[in-house]
Formats: sequence, structure tokens, C-alpha cells
Amino acid sequence: MNADGRDAAPDAPDAPDAPDAPDVPDAPSAPSVQSAPDATTAGSAQEVQGAAGDEPRVVRTAATDRRLALLWDPPAPSGRGRKPRFVLEDVVRAALRVVAREGLEALTMRRVAAELGVGTMTLYTYVPGRAELLDLMVDRVYAELRLPEPGSGWRDELARYAREHHRMYVRHPWVLQSNVWRTPLAPHVLDAQECGLRILLGAGLPARRVVQTLGMIDAAMQGLARAAAAEHAESTATGEDVQEYWESLSAFWVDYFDQDRYPTMLRVYLEGGFDAVSDPLESALEWILDGVGTAIGQAAETH
Repeated sequence: MNADGRDAAPDAPDAPDAPDAPDVPDAPSAPSVQSAPDATTAGSAQEVQGAAGDEPRVVRTAATDRRLALLWDPPAPSGRGRKPRFVLEDVVRAALRVVAREGLEALTMRRVAAELGVGTMTLYTYVPGRAELLDLMVDRVYAELRLPEPGSGWRDELARYAREHHRMYVRHPWVLQSNVWRTPLAPHVLDAQECGLRILLGAGLPARRVVQTLGMIDAAMQGLARAAAAEHAESTATGEDVQEYWESLSAFWVDYFDQDRYPTMLRVYLEGGFDAVSDPLESALEWILDGVGTAIGQAAETH
């Protein structure tokens, strides 16, 4: 059991160090189960159905209540006793330092505790486990986005939205190691989604196309950033940039390339199709925005 009476954290297999909780006796505890009135026991799941029977099914558990409360209503530090050495933001920053140096696979409660210079059990007084900590880290990274304000037109706003996400992924490539299909329901994450939805809906796209289009843009930015991160890691490790890499293989085109087997490739090459673009992000973004503009025009014609 933890100090606040909850079950052990889910990633407790990290073989916690000897508790040093007395060193920080007033460190804030994670949100308690009582903060969610519908959750009664750690293993319970409650379903709430609307009176008319047509409301979406709602499932609540103590674990998810704690997870969401930590994002939306984190506990304030205790004002009693000795001042704790850390606040929750210090824990999140320590975790970000760990993944920045070592990648997401290095993120464990023990590793973050070592970064802070405390025992693992002390960390559990701030956050219940790795999943909740990762949620906080993702939200902290999304807080860095400089989202566009309304007024400059959908194309400029959407371009800034896309570039900001690309920069975020490049600055924090560990985010791409997480399951982006399960991005946490966190304040700054939803702020970003709200911004993208507002831009597209205001431009005249129907709601269903808005969601599909925003998903396409996010996936494109993730793919471009993932490729850029992989190239950066490779060039750093080898000391050879992408241009030097392909030049080192230039003998292939003389010794092995079969023009009869690959005539289309030869034609595209001769017509300059493989000439490198100066900025892959801006080139791709231009195509994406043109496609969105076409979809907006088609939506206007049908209405």
C-alpha cells in the first residue's frame, strides 16, 4: 500500500529502493480516489447511462480517475510541516531530461528518482506510476506550442499549426516513440486539437472532413519529423550527412543500375524528378494546404 492508502503503483516491478519518505514528509500525494465520487474501490468500473437511454456509455475506474485528476486538478503542496524538496513540475522536468538523453525506453520510476537523487518510493508520493508521469510529460511538451490566433486566414493558421507540431516532434523525438493514437486527454493536448478543429471548421469543411483532415496533417508532420530525427541520429553516429551517404554509393548507378529494368525511374531521373527539394517540410506542407483548399472549395460548392 502507498502512504495514502492506495494500491501499489502499476509499474512497481521496478523493485523500489528503500523508502526515504521521512525525508520529505509533506510531499503532496497523488489525487485520491475520493476526488471522483463515482469510484468506490480500486478495481471497480461504473457505467452511467443517460435518463433517456441514448447517452454515450461512461466507464469510470479509480485508476483512470486518478490519472485524469492529476492532469486537470493536481494536488496542491501541503502547507504543514517541513517544505518538500520538490514540486510535481520538478518531477516532470527530471523525467524529460531522462528521455532527452536516453529515449523513452529509459523512462522508469527508478530512473527518474535517481535523476532527482531520491529513492523510488519518494517518487510515488508525487505520481502514481509511469503511465501517469508520461501523460504529464506529453502535456508539458504540448504547452510549448505557439498556436495561431484567429484572424490571419485558414491557410496561414493551418500552416503555423502544422509547423509548430513538426518543431515539437523534432525537439522531443521521444514523443514519437509513444503511442500517438493514445495521446493523453490533457489540457494542452486538447488546446492544440481545439485550435486545429477551429481552423478547419471555420474554413468551411464539414465536421467529418475536419477530423479526417486534421488527422492527415498530424500524421504527415509526425512522419516528416520521424524521418528528420532518424537522419539526425544516423548522421551524428556516423559523422556522415545524407548527401555524403548517397555520394558514397554513387558507383551503384554505373555498375548495377539496369536502365531496361527500370525505364520509368530513368525517365524521372533524367527529367529532374529526383532533384532534392530545399526544404522537405515546406514542400510537403504546400501540397497539403493545396489539397485542403481544394476540399474547402468542393464543400462550398455542395452548400
